Amino acid sequence: MHQIQATLATINAALDDATEANPVFLATPDKAEALARLEQITARVAELRLRVIASAQDLAEEVGARDVAAWLIAQQRVESPAAHATLRLARELEGRPVVRARLARGAFSLEHARVILHGLEDLPDDLDPEILTHAEATLCDLAGKHRPKDLRRLTSHLLEVIAPDIAEAAEAAAIQRLEEQAQARATLSITDQGDGTTRIHGIVPETVGHRLRTYLQAYTQPRVAALEADGRVQPRSRLLAHAFAQLLENTDPTRLPAHGGDATTVVVTMTLDQLQADLGVAWLDDGTPISTGETRRLACTAGIIPAVLGGNSEPLDLGRTRRLFTGPQRKALALRDKHCRAEGCTVPTTWCDAHHDQPWSTGGHTDLKHGSLLCGHHHRRAHDPTYETIRLPDGRYRFQHRARRGGVGRHRRRLTLGA
Repeated sequence: MHQIQATLATINAALDDATEANPVFLATPDKAEALARLEQITARVAELRLRVIASAQDLAEEVGARDVAAWLIAQQRVESPAAHATLRLARELEGRPVVRARLARGAFSLEHARVILHGLEDLPDDLDPEILTHAEATLCDLAGKHRPKDLRRLTSHLLEVIAPDIAEAAEAAAIQRLEEQAQARATLSITDQGDGTTRIHGIVPETVGHRLRTYLQAYTQPRVAALEADGRVQPRSRLLAHAFAQLLENTDPTRLPAHGGDATTVVVTMTLDQLQADLGVAWLDDGTPISTGETRRLACTAGIIPAVLGGNSEPLDLGRTRRLFTGPQRKALALRDKHCRAEGCTVPTTWCDAHHDQPWSTGGHTDLKHGSLLCGHHHRRAHDPTYETIRLPDGRYRFQHRARRGGVGRHRRRLTLGA
């Protein structure tokens, strides 16, 4: 019997003996020791498995498989990505005897080994063999003292430790290579889901991701505080999605590149009756339906053009971005309002939208007397037909859900002016 077969038989027999053992009866120090030894054994078994996989091409050929990964997929019901990743790791480990030997002793985990191999792969191709051997040993030593995440961070500074004389030039080349790879891998897809949502999936360079994250955090932080004060804590992922919407809505369309011979705009089509009521739908220029309430809200801040149609679908009005509050007007509103004008809301003015007390599309005026600052959450409420907007005597807004007041049927938004 081969030694590996004998070892596996011993392991199986030992595990059989422990099948019915209840760990609850282990003393606390013994549990700690057991977990540490299990981590070590897990690493050693993983190395043995990879060693066998690296030498099992004959097994694949025997059944006509392309490689061992294909055999694992067919015979062991392993998922395809995992099988191919395992085969790559086995082959990489075969070429790194120091890493393989340390893993075989259980000096660190399989995840540590992956980090080490990736770190060595990122080193310059023309590195002196002695320096490369030193790098492998150094990373193996560090793996016994750090978590994989921390070890991954240390690998980026490896040359500074083992070869400081070439580290600066190598780091500059590595950074440039990463940036070029990031640009080549960049992708973005925007897919309508057919349920009122759109899935946005993308891979962008790290600098782009950092900039987007910074911009979105500017919108999310005060919203978190406002939502907690309202008792409506939302997941951070949803806050980021709402912040992304606000970022787009507050983008100045006049500063975007020309699109189709004109500044980039969004055209919304609706009938005159729909514009004057709170019911019905409007349509974006690609045919996507949106509520008229959402149209009114967007018209307060976004560079959108509402194409209002009469009974025979003839254009009655094409609004222009002069409906928007100017920069000086926003500053004046900020000085007056201090924060969102909704009752109990303290979101700073820098994160608020300029809102028309009376919609511009129904005759409202873009001036300070008829304008207020509302945060994104309350701006949606102001244009939501299921809510009644009440103007308090001190100028603040209160929003009351119509269903909770027992209202049914078609309603118009009531605006009660204060003294």
